[in-house]
Amino acid sequence: MILTTKHFGEIEIDEEKIITFEEGILGFEDIKKYTVIVNPDKEVPFHWLQAVEYSDLAFVITNPFVFKKDYDFEIPEKVIEQLAIEKEEDVMIFSIAVVPEDMKKMTINLRGPLIMNIKNKKGKQIVLDTEKYSLKHCIFEEEVTENIG
Repeated sequence: MILTTKHFGEIEIDEEKIITFEEGILGFEDIKKYTVIVNPDKEVPFHWLQAVEYSDLAFVITNPFVFKKDYDFEIPEKVIEQLAIEKEEDVMIFSIAVVPEDMKKMTINLRGPLIMNIKNKKGKQIVLDTEKYSLKHCIFEEEVTENIG
């Protein structure tokens, strides 16, 4: 399937890799189908979650555990059932990043992780019921703090 995107032009995607978010993503509830565009540069931990039916919509996503080593939460049982998760190995977790003009101010949303069952291609954004994690976790502050401490 050829997908026309705002950021990458025309790209070919495997329809079997389309992930369905039945409830959409917060703020984009009507948009259900996405594909993950993996960054070809293995050194860069950022990828894109591209909406399949809306070429202008793509989120920068990343593995939150890269930037928050002690990031930890349990996926609610209801979500495990909704996504039909059978094994931990079938789950991928991403955080949406906000990339401002000043890259040093880049943040990731740790409170609203994206949970994806890569086996059946179902996804869901959950909101963690805790103040422990921020909606705007500054990723470079964490690195500076770790390097100093």
